[in-house]
Amino acid sequence: MPSVLVTGASRGIGLAIAARLAAAGYDVTALARTQGPALTDAIQAADGRLRFVAFDLSDLDGIPDLVRKIRGEVGQLWGLVNNAGVSLDGLLPNTHNSQIEATVRLNVTAPMLLTKYVLRGMMTGAGGRIVNMSSIIASTGYNGLSVYGATKAAMIGFTKSLAREAGRLGVTVNAIAPGFIETEMTAGLGDEGRDQVRRRSPLRRLADVGDVAAMTEFLMGDGGKNITGAVLTIDAGNTA
Repeated sequence: MPSVLVTGASRGIGLAIAARLAAAGYDVTALARTQGPALTDAIQAADGRLRFVAFDLSDLDGIPDLVRKIRGEVGQLWGLVNNAGVSLDGLLPNTHNSQIEATVRLNVTAPMLLTKYVLRGMMTGAGGRIVNMSSIIASTGYNGLSVYGATKAAMIGFTKSLAREAGRLGVTVNAIAPGFIETEMTAGLGDEGRDQVRRRSPLRRLADVGDVAAMTEFLMGDGGKNITGAVLTIDAGNTA
């Protein structure tokens, strides 16, 4: 099966995507700063189809060597899932400049550079799939998430323009925009906060990491061959 690189794969959405793709038969490289027990368990359950590579994507200068290393170990990459990112919660006037710069570096610059070097390899192959993780915050906004929302909006612009560049190479480029997902991040909202989100949803529930993983698998496979430049929202109808 084809090889896929998933970033931010030690927990949450990234881990769910990596585990699902491995279960579907893909050869998955899970990229994260540290492995963590949840990823360790997933690797053990994946029967050799899931491997871990440690890397901090804020090290922009190291990205070219990272891609060369991965290609040398697993061969041509068919898929890239740019999932790694950081949330920055706080009012903009109170946010330190270094926090803004670090968030933009990890959420925007790093996936752009990683995609650049992975796409070079796809140019010599038989196409490929790129999936960028955005957020409904990119279009709805949210109090205290102005920097985060800007970075996720940037990924949508990146996705749409790159889809036009890469299409002639047989490479599809899409974005997934999750809403409030049942993860460690939304656990910080507390029961009252999560209940409020559920009440705003037509389905009266939060979406699940498995929903995002299933959509990613679809885009990676034959079903997604004619989908490119799209932003696919998974939010239990929260933005309907």
